[in-house]
Amino acid sequence: MHWPMPITTQNIARDRGPVLVTVEYKISAQNRAAFLKAVARLEHQQRRDGADAWGIFEDAAEDGRILETILVEPWMEHLRQHERVTNADRVVQEAVHRFHIHGAPKVTHFIAAED
Repeated sequence: MHWPMPITTQNIARDRGPVLVTVEYKISAQNRAAFLKAVARLEHQQRRDGADAWGIFEDAAEDGRILETILVEPWMEHLRQHERVTNADRVVQEAVHRFHIHGAPKVTHFIAAED
């Protein structure tokens, strides 16, 4: 397992969701096309492992800032995704992460707010 378990500040019920995971990349302009081609390969992995939606978004105010979004329902399903990652998945993800400037991409977990 090369995905670390999410860090949380609260106990999250197994059936709570949806969960929005974001991965923020900073890409140089000359690598944009190659990055988009490489990152597109992640969609199949994410959907195979339970993602309900997947997308890539570019920041309109900052060139090279790209956000991958993964929507999963519920929290327990997302935790299971961490267990399903294969070595072949790791190879694809490492190829994508090589485009990121300065360290590792920032991964954030958001969960639907409850009253």
